[in-house]
Amino acid sequence: MLTQKQKDLLLYIHESMKEKGVAPSFDEMKDALGLKSKSGIHRLISGLVERGHLRRLPNRARALEVVRLPDDYVSESASNQNDGSVFSSESKGVKHIPLYGKIAAGTPIEAIAHEGEYVDAPLSMLGAGDYYGLYIDGESMMDIGINDGDLAVIKRAETANTGDIVVALVDDAEVTLKTLEKKGATVNLRPENKTHKVQTYEANRVKIQGILSSIIRQY
Repeated sequence: MLTQKQKDLLLYIHESMKEKGVAPSFDEMKDALGLKSKSGIHRLISGLVERGHLRRLPNRARALEVVRLPDDYVSESASNQNDGSVFSSESKGVKHIPLYGKIAAGTPIEAIAHEGEYVDAPLSMLGAGDYYGLYIDGESMMDIGINDGDLAVIKRAETANTGDIVVALVDDAEVTLKTLEKKGATVNLRPENKTHKVQTYEANRVKIQGILSSIIRQY
């Protein structure tokens, strides 16, 4: 039985080969699955080869052949109930998005890396664009209903407006979830908790990593 990541990669390779006539590059596969490095793709492909779903072809560029699709695969010609994504999970009303661990909603924490984990996000919470998930760690946003342990669904973005709730990377080392306030040459990262202080930085020290799209409450 395939893991969800193996299934997602297999379907991505299948759809790409139907469209382009050649397997996608490792960089394309890495980006499509939201992985940080190509080593994760190598492991997934090895697993698919071992299970008889892929075959490596010698002496050929991008030398992969899809041998067998997942048992529950439904092609677009057989069903028009998804939004065109190659990921079959979308026909079930959810999309698998990469999970990047915890983000501090109290004080910044070291930037967090994706370890190949995924989480289901309802399609109703997503629009166009690329998304990822972060678990909230702390209570600095609790006054607007963002609580410790909640799952934040984040839309990737490099720019944001005053008033947006953003994932901000500070000094290329620390990441936090705060409300953005632009103040000329500086920016404020404002907590939504009256007991916490506003963090003020020179604008060039702060990089926007995404904008909050929705919160999934964890009970």
